[in-house]
Amino acid sequence: MPKLTDKLKRVLLIMAILAVGVFILMMTILLRKPPAKKPKEVLAPLLNGQVVRTEDMKMVVRGFGTVEPKVEVQVVPQVSGRVVSCHKDFVNGGFFKAGEPLITIDQSDYRLAVENTEAAVAADRVYLERELAEAAVARQEWEQLNPDREPANPLVLHEPQIAEAEAKLQASEARLKTAKLNLERTVISMPFDGRVESESVDVGQYVVAGQPVATVYGTDVAEIVVPLEDRDLAWFDLPVGFNDSKSSSSVAGAQVDVVANFAGERHLWAGRVVRAQGRIDSTSRMVNVVVQVADPFEMSNHRPPLTPGMFVEVEIRGKDVEGVIPVPRYAVHNANEVWVAHEGRLRIREVGIARKDKNYAYVTTGLSDGDVIITSSLDTVTDGMKIRSRITDARIDKESDSK
Repeated sequence: MPKLTDKLKRVLLIMAILAVGVFILMMTILLRKPPAKKPKEVLAPLLNGQVVRTEDMKMVVRGFGTVEPKVEVQVVPQVSGRVVSCHKDFVNGGFFKAGEPLITIDQSDYRLAVENTEAAVAADRVYLERELAEAAVARQEWEQLNPDREPANPLVLHEPQIAEAEAKLQASEARLKTAKLNLERTVISMPFDGRVESESVDVGQYVVAGQPVATVYGTDVAEIVVPLEDRDLAWFDLPVGFNDSKSSSSVAGAQVDVVANFAGERHLWAGRVVRAQGRIDSTSRMVNVVVQVADPFEMSNHRPPLTPGMFVEVEIRGKDVEGVIPVPRYAVHNANEVWVAHEGRLRIREVGIARKDKNYAYVTTGLSDGDVIITSSLDTVTDGMKIRSRITDARIDKESDSK
């Protein structure tokens, strides 16, 4: 019995210790304070910003076009015959001067025609002189027999014969002029300096009057037709009455820089707007403006000739505009809205845009000099949202955080 009592005492002691431990653990759990909750900090989006400046600038209207000759004609002989000689550069791409013979047709028949008509003119002139002499003798005889009156019949004084002789002489002289003109037409030339675009005749070939034998164009002036939107016409001088009430003769067209890439290099020519074509394109509703470049084949500073068929960019120097703010086009949203960073928040502003080109929108109202516009893109934007902005400017390069 004593041994059983000792074991019982030990079990009860262990149970008591366990009970005290459980009690202490439960009290600790019940009396423990929950950890303080810290609000999670959400950073505002970091966006790129750009300081904008008010500028006085010259508007430049850009377009594209293909170079064409101002004068392009077909060479058509006015007389028929065998070709006896051609200009040494009468080939595709050859150059010639004004008045130089391009093609010479055999003149033998035409010289004979001139000689024959000259003989006919001489004979008719003798015939007229004979009739005039006979008329003078007839009048003298009439006045001796009938001193106080005129003859009733004009045949008495050879008036019809004189008229007939004068008519024959005039006709023969006209035939002589025609014969000489045909002789001159055996030598074909152009009244301008030019270049041969194509030719289809050579020495020994027989050509027929009225049949084209070549196509040539002038090299003194080249033209470029540039399609533009009608709203672009307001920004430069166009001597056709589109944007000025003055006549075309009193308004000088805007100066133009013609740019082309050729043989891996960029080349520049000076030109001028001269007119607009007389019809607006019915499909695109574009106005075709014509730019002229003088001396397009003048070689200078290793510059190639401005050859017809070249595709070029045209930069028209427009009017001077004061107090505009150039804004990158990608920073304009919904046609006329700009995002502005102001005191750590994004503000949506409506702006007035004078015009846009491929790089910039030119703002006249809604922005001020020194404003910071947002150039980053966002999927969702609300007016007044908090932002952080990384600002760039010619004089500023910093990051500003606003929370």
